[in-house]
Amino acid sequence: MKKRIFSGAQPTGQLHIGNYLGALKNWVALQDEYESFYCIVNLHAITLPQDPKVLRQKTLDLARIYLAAGIDIEKSVIFVQSHVAEHAELTWVLSCVARMGELERMTQFKDKAKGNSERAGVGLFTYPVLMAADILLYQTDLVPVGKDQKQHLELTRDLAERFNRDFGDTFKLPAPYIPPVGANILSLQDPTKKMSKSDEDANGAIFLLDDADTITKKIKRAVTDSGTEIKFDSERPAITNLLTIYQLLSGKSVAECEEHFGGNGYGQLKGELAETVIEFLRPFQERVHEYDDASLNKILESGAEKARSVASKTLSDVYAKTGLK
Repeated sequence: MKKRIFSGAQPTGQLHIGNYLGALKNWVALQDEYESFYCIVNLHAITLPQDPKVLRQKTLDLARIYLAAGIDIEKSVIFVQSHVAEHAELTWVLSCVARMGELERMTQFKDKAKGNSERAGVGLFTYPVLMAADILLYQTDLVPVGKDQKQHLELTRDLAERFNRDFGDTFKLPAPYIPPVGANILSLQDPTKKMSKSDEDANGAIFLLDDADTITKKIKRAVTDSGTEIKFDSERPAITNLLTIYQLLSGKSVAECEEHFGGNGYGQLKGELAETVIEFLRPFQERVHEYDDASLNKILESGAEKARSVASKTLSDVYAKTGLK
């Protein structure tokens, strides 16, 4: 039997080229090799305030993006987290296994609480436990994660090991999948930070639904490093970031990229990068508009049913072992 992968994204903000290169691109490639579950994690989204109407629409919009990116419903299960009640139920059980101290150490909570943890929502604090439930429900072998999520996956493994020790072998211990290239696409305006859909400076990210003019302007405004040589260099993160995006979208090797731009200026790199991004996103953006709400809802209902058939078995085992049934 194929091994299983699980991953997901929140239906908030707009996905950007970093989300595609660091996550969606890998999901598409991995679905041929693994039994794949790709979730729209709307329960995670409400750890911060959301407009209900907007959240419903963005949930459908994210499903469109999954499909347009190449997630194949014949190979993968696409579903909405809140449509499978087992996610919330297992979260409660794991909350009783988790320790306050280990949740307090989560760096993402510290960042999102912005130094005022006493006023932060409890859901934000227990966010990693819900993430653990998402993964463990499906007896996941592999989790495609960014480097910023690796700490949460380590907690997931700790909770699984603790539950297995106390109640008997129940959960698989998932392993991370971090792509060697593209896992950390940086902001176009601040290459010390990861590209983010919540960046206050919209010029820092190329969103997947940006039009050609917007993409060109953002790339032209991208910050660069001192010097003039165009090559991959960890000491020059701005240029390396632009080259990495070009490399991944063009399919060229590191050496081919450096040879191609050898002797050219930053203007040439930015111009060609803009053209490459625009041409890559054009067919993707066309595919996004192929799915109406009715067809999306049918796909998501079918996905939830398939997900529930797996999740319910795990939860039933958990309830039996903890005396809840």
